[in-house]
Amino acid sequence: MHELVTVRPDNFVDVADYIPTIETDVKYYSGDNFVGERIEGYNAPIILVTRETADALKAAQSKLMTKGYCLRVYDGYRPQRAVEHFLRWKDRPETGETKARHYPDFTRAEVFDEGFIAARSTHTRGSTVDLTVVDMRNGQELDMGGFFDYFEESSYSNYTDLTAIQSRNRMMLKYLMLSCGFEPFFQEWWHFTLGNEPYPNTYFDFEIQ
Repeated sequence: MHELVTVRPDNFVDVADYIPTIETDVKYYSGDNFVGERIEGYNAPIILVTRETADALKAAQSKLMTKGYCLRVYDGYRPQRAVEHFLRWKDRPETGETKARHYPDFTRAEVFDEGFIAARSTHTRGSTVDLTVVDMRNGQELDMGGFFDYFEESSYSNYTDLTAIQSRNRMMLKYLMLSCGFEPFFQEWWHFTLGNEPYPNTYFDFEIQ
């Protein structure tokens, strides 16, 4: 039984406020995403997550910083209305504006059929994050052999046609997040959900602001 809640709970926090050293790049606010526009419900360039998730992210960030790296978070809590925006995008005629970069080998419908985007997203429960690792010496993202929201087989966490450096970077991120209580998603190397999430059966639909 899933519950839809439209009021922000007290234990949702702004990641950047909670972890000042972390970096954010809110793709669904900026329009730099597979839809190609700002997504409904993203009214501010901030990442919200449950406090439990923020605590686990803080632990991961602390471990990374001792090695000269830091986390860059693309998405956290995702309002249900944003998911519905994705569903409307699926049914629109193809324009080709974002296809080559984000889903070159699939149709919009197939992006959903293949499981990259769901009508009920774990993000909407507030304890899932999309992220990567940045080298603090130069501000550059580590080479992961792909990028956020690239809907192809090469984004699978078990994809093997990678260079040694790309494979090592993916494994570093995966085992870092596992060590801090997160569970990976096999189709997206950047996607992690807190194992002991506080709202496993609740989906939220308050705006990010």
